[in-house]
Amino acid sequence: MYRKLILNDIKKSKLITITITVFILLAAMLTSMAAILSVSLFSSIEGMMEKAKTPHFLQMHSGKINLQELLNFVEGQENIKDFQVTSFLNIEGSELMIGENSLAGSIQDNGLSVQSQHFDFLLNLDGEITTPAKGEIYVPIYYMKSGQANIGDSVVIHGVHFTVAGFVRDSQMNPSMISSKRFLVNQADFDLIRDSGKLEYLIEFRFTDPSKASAFEAEYLSKGLPSNGPPAITYSLFKMANAIDDGIMIAVLILISVLVIIVSFLCIRFTLLAKIEEDYREIGVLKAIGLRTHSIRQLYLAKYGVLGGIACIGGFVLSLFAKEPFLANMRLYMGETGGSDLGMLFGMLSVLIIFFVVMLYVNGVLRRFKNISAAEAIRFGAPQEKSKVGRGFRLSDVRVLSPNIFLGLKDVLIRKKLYVTMLLVLVISCFLIIVPQNIYNTISQRNFMTYMGIGECDMRMDIQQQDNIGIRAEKIASFMAKDSEIEEYTVLTSYMFDMPKPDGTLGKLKVELGDHSIFPIKYSSGKAPERESEIAISRFVADDLKIGMNDSIKLIVDGREKTLTICGIYSDITNGGKTAKAIFQTKEGKILWSIIPVRLQRGVEASQKVAIYKEQFSYAKVADIDEYVKQSFGGIIDAVQKVSYAAIAIAVMLTILVTVLFMKMLLTKERYSIAVMKSLGFKTSEFLIQYMARAYTVLFLGILIGTILANTLGELLGGGLIASFGASTFRFVINPVFAYLFSPLLMAASVGVATRLGIWGISSFKIPDYIKE
Repeated sequence: MYRKLILNDIKKSKLITITITVFILLAAMLTSMAAILSVSLFSSIEGMMEKAKTPHFLQMHSGKINLQELLNFVEGQENIKDFQVTSFLNIEGSELMIGENSLAGSIQDNGLSVQSQHFDFLLNLDGEITTPAKGEIYVPIYYMKSGQANIGDSVVIHGVHFTVAGFVRDSQMNPSMISSKRFLVNQADFDLIRDSGKLEYLIEFRFTDPSKASAFEAEYLSKGLPSNGPPAITYSLFKMANAIDDGIMIAVLILISVLVIIVSFLCIRFTLLAKIEEDYREIGVLKAIGLRTHSIRQLYLAKYGVLGGIACIGGFVLSLFAKEPFLANMRLYMGETGGSDLGMLFGMLSVLIIFFVVMLYVNGVLRRFKNISAAEAIRFGAPQEKSKVGRGFRLSDVRVLSPNIFLGLKDVLIRKKLYVTMLLVLVISCFLIIVPQNIYNTISQRNFMTYMGIGECDMRMDIQQQDNIGIRAEKIASFMAKDSEIEEYTVLTSYMFDMPKPDGTLGKLKVELGDHSIFPIKYSSGKAPERESEIAISRFVADDLKIGMNDSIKLIVDGREKTLTICGIYSDITNGGKTAKAIFQTKEGKILWSIIPVRLQRGVEASQKVAIYKEQFSYAKVADIDEYVKQSFGGIIDAVQKVSYAAIAIAVMLTILVTVLFMKMLLTKERYSIAVMKSLGFKTSEFLIQYMARAYTVLFLGILIGTILANTLGELLGGGLIASFGASTFRFVINPVFAYLFSPLLMAASVGVATRLGIWGISSFKIPDYIKE
């Protein structure tokens, strides 16, 4: 019986059936996809790091190293499971050619390594530990993704020729925002070039209990062991760095999924109310012949159970195909790791949850059957509305509007409750279009770097891995002082200072000294240091030391203890994230590196200026800041762009479906009044104007509210998503053309097309059929 009733009902109301199925399918597909991608990301990272045996603690060191001293330290540590010191031969970008392309413009610290003996393995694209033959070189995936390298290409390093034999996954240095990249070569080739580059050491440890990394770091530094390099990096930071590109994409996708689920439930309510309107007389007849409300509800639940089941299964199947473009980057950088089965399981569970929630929601909406009067339903064939006509809004008082537009506006005003659901859907659709695009627009702008601890500028020069860094920086500064095309510049110099901790141990802190007011960054709290007694610290330092604003921190500066007050806290995901900024003076000679940000005069081409300074100062890395952003955050930008385009497509689809459905529901409710108006001589074109006026009135309010929410609540949500990956402060950069012109026009076009489709059947209304009702 149920089967026959369901099939007959589907044939009778194809539009409502298709619409509700699409809504549930979309919700199921997006939820399943978000679950699968989340599981895949974390299992891929974990799988790659297990295969590579990523170190739990890494300290980079430039300079001489006493291996015996390290061995003695290791022997006294019960938590150390394995230990090794590997070499990283830093090569100037100008001395590294891939095919015809020089890496002189690369912001990366490119270097040569040989395959590790115990752990920290570099893997090929099959996930295998690989060792190149003599004359072969394995290139980081970063250069494969950017199209700069292909298998078989020639690579020339300091006059030594290599052939690209493959690409390597590096669990430490895979992400684009990690500024070092390792090329894998044979030991004999490494020895051949050894004297041509600058040698650094990677001091690496694997622990029995990785959670004790912080305690180990404190003890390591207190012993005065080699640490002339960036702050130590732990296993958790490697994991976060590998997750950030795809993680932000998944976070935005989850936000979209939640919004679509909300819209879906609103639309399910829509479709059910429309169906109840359509079946009102039949429901009255069933109640009149003695059928219980529970039994009538079961008939509808059976139908929606079938539709929900088909839609959820279809959504899950579609998610298996839709996830592929989003998994491509994951597979390239981390490979297949066997997490697909677990991802499928979580995808199925999420779809099952959607199904049960839909059925509970449908059951809740159907409870209104209790309030249906059998006599009223049989007599009128539709629920009778009790709206009061607004006496103050008369056609005679509004001369600027045509009668048809007036009738449309008046209907919205006197039946506000009826239009609330459509308004909510349009608000969410507007929100759905604008927020992901705002996130994409923000992270693709050059000032996004200010949320990551880097000041905004036009050109940036880095001096590192060099002798006499201070002298070289002064030379560049003197040259810039005479350059009339440069508006502003400053020299920021980084040092590593000893940091006494309250527990008596000695830590290390990388402090960037210089004028931080010229190229300011965004602070999550506080401000840049303005006095020599002030210091700003990164969020990671604040969390690690459990300190905050106005607390004090001690450093050993020029052999004396210096107390500094914390004036600001900022986000920083560079150099392990543990950095600080201050303006005090020091005689310390060991400079880690110097950075010279530059702001050019209006109209000066950055690319031309970069070329001049590259030629003049070959020992410095010179980068156009737009290229710097592209190289550092390109992976994140591409990932979020994909999701933002998907959000626009989904929002347009929802807007069209909901508008069509709403117009169909209005036609069902207004059959009698339409028949009366047609008998009075109203034409189909006039009805179109009336319904367009209704739709665009609601759309105008929806766009207004949706845009305001997108730029306020959306910024909070977007900021929360980005903050979970390291940027604790976040402000939208809004593209006014998209947000205030393209988005409204897109929604207006969608609503216009949908309204025409929705009232298509009005011309076929037969006056005698409905006037007698």
